[in-house]
Amino acid sequence: MGGPVDETTKEVSDLTMDSEGTMSKNARKKELKNKQKEEEKAKQAAATASSQVKKNIATEDEEMDPTQYFENRLKHLATQKADNKNPYPHKFFVSMTLLEYVEKYDGLNNGSIRRRSVVSYITFILFVDVNNFTPMQGRIMSKRSSGSKLFFYDLHGGGEKVQVMADLSKSELDESEFSKFHSSVKRGDIVGVTGFPGKTKRGELSIFPRSFKVLSHCLHMMPRHKAGPASDNANAKKTDGWVPGSPRDPETYILKDQETRYRQRYLDLMLNTEVRQIFKTRSKIIQYVRRFLDKRDFVEVETPMMNMIAGGVAARPFVTYHNELDMKLFMRIAPELYLKQLIVGDLSRTGVYEIGKQFRNEGIDLTHNPEFTACEFYMAYADYNDLMTLTEEMLSEMVKELTGGYKIKYHSNGLDKDPIEIDFTPPFRRIDMVDELNKIADLNINPADLSSDEANKYLKEACKKFDIKCSPPETTTRLLDKLVGHFLEETCVNPTFIINHPEIMSPLAKWHRSKPGLTERFELFINKHELANAYTELNDPVVQRQRFADQLKDRQSGDNEAMPLDETFCRALEYGLPPTGGWGLGIDRLCMLLTDSQNIKEVLLFPAMKPHAEPSAK
Repeated sequence: MGGPVDETTKEVSDLTMDSEGTMSKNARKKELKNKQKEEEKAKQAAATASSQVKKNIATEDEEMDPTQYFENRLKHLATQKADNKNPYPHKFFVSMTLLEYVEKYDGLNNGSIRRRSVVSYITFILFVDVNNFTPMQGRIMSKRSSGSKLFFYDLHGGGEKVQVMADLSKSELDESEFSKFHSSVKRGDIVGVTGFPGKTKRGELSIFPRSFKVLSHCLHMMPRHKAGPASDNANAKKTDGWVPGSPRDPETYILKDQETRYRQRYLDLMLNTEVRQIFKTRSKIIQYVRRFLDKRDFVEVETPMMNMIAGGVAARPFVTYHNELDMKLFMRIAPELYLKQLIVGDLSRTGVYEIGKQFRNEGIDLTHNPEFTACEFYMAYADYNDLMTLTEEMLSEMVKELTGGYKIKYHSNGLDKDPIEIDFTPPFRRIDMVDELNKIADLNINPADLSSDEANKYLKEACKKFDIKCSPPETTTRLLDKLVGHFLEETCVNPTFIINHPEIMSPLAKWHRSKPGLTERFELFINKHELANAYTELNDPVVQRQRFADQLKDRQSGDNEAMPLDETFCRALEYGLPPTGGWGLGIDRLCMLLTDSQNIKEVLLFPAMKPHAEPSAK
């Protein structure tokens, strides 16, 4: 039976006639010109027809009510089960991933022809290798058709895309079965195909299936880019080029609604290529931190998530209850006190670290989530100066490894404004907290006298003068924190160490060796937000008990975030904690910076969300 394949093959044969043919040179030119014109007309006609078919396929499902679509898909599954067909196969053998397929066959020539296996259509000339039958699987993200005998699918998996060109003439199915099967395949379905590799004349790497099997069905209507089917792939190509440290544009996303994206993260990952890159970048950041510490002989450890005392930092904890022990427990707000006990025990000559979840029963906003990931390490025989150097080295080299340089772009003022540049080139800026606060705000804060009632009154008046609000209780610690946030943190765009905090703000930090009333502590701020906190650890058990007693006064004044006395920790200090530097870093906020994310929910796979409001009973 003659058809497009036979005719085009003959045309190709005619086009390759050499000078031994009977045709004159001019006649040959004229013949070629006429054929080219006819071919161009045929291409245009085919493209128009194909476009109409594609449009019909694309709009057929889109125009259907989502509930009706879901019910139709369920009926299709029921029909398969009634015919004793398993719509969810247990296993499909795969010889290579889509990435491996692309790497192996991307070098095929565009439009190359071999006599033994020439396949051509009006708009395609292909080279196919019939000796390489390859099984692979992926999710269908786009479906197109040219009649009932030729279907095109975009198969996605692992960040790669391969076109599936399902041709009746290459299928194991007859015409009726072929048409029926491919009419039932929908966007979102996970399929397994076995076929041979090839490329279109335009360079589209494809697989031409002999067999085609649906492995898992997508029962819901998949969101589509507003601009239409063609832009689905355009979106994928555009976002593939995003790299950490560069600006993002969520307006290019197929799924834009934030509520849906955060609540149905699987759908977000499925449709928005850039989102997958965000979480791969997050993984690389954590891997880098772990590798950095492992190379320096730190030992990674795990400490309890449920504690009898909520210690280690000033914060409000989540409370739970242990039935067997008949006691109240707290979800950990920091692993600090456990980790320092491991330094006492000499678990590692260098130090210990932990990367894990911490829990704070506090507000939810653009930079806070009730559970978050942090890294804490404790380094024996180090002080806060060593830790500042280590921090500069870790972060600057991380940024360079992930982005290719020390400078990143970040939409600090929103996506509708131009991004700012943040420079991680070491060394980082350092400012003394009290000295700088006195200088900028024209104050006269005496660090050695901050425990007095007079100091508290003075700070209240300072906050009132500058119209700085401090919610009750107005403890000296909270007032100082508000002043620092107003005057100092706002200046910290590039990485900046705010150093030498007052003792009253730092109950676990060691006193400054030359400045009375201060501690050897620093906080790292980037883009006006705290990213890291570290200090030379207080290792005098007598002084530590006194600091806990001072915190108790704040707690009695109504500050629920003040740190309670931890007698177990104080007893450990009595056995001798060597000179130690302790350090903590917020992984989530670092991920926000390197992925140009303005909302912490963008870098958490499953962020805390308010429950959906249930419809009221009628």
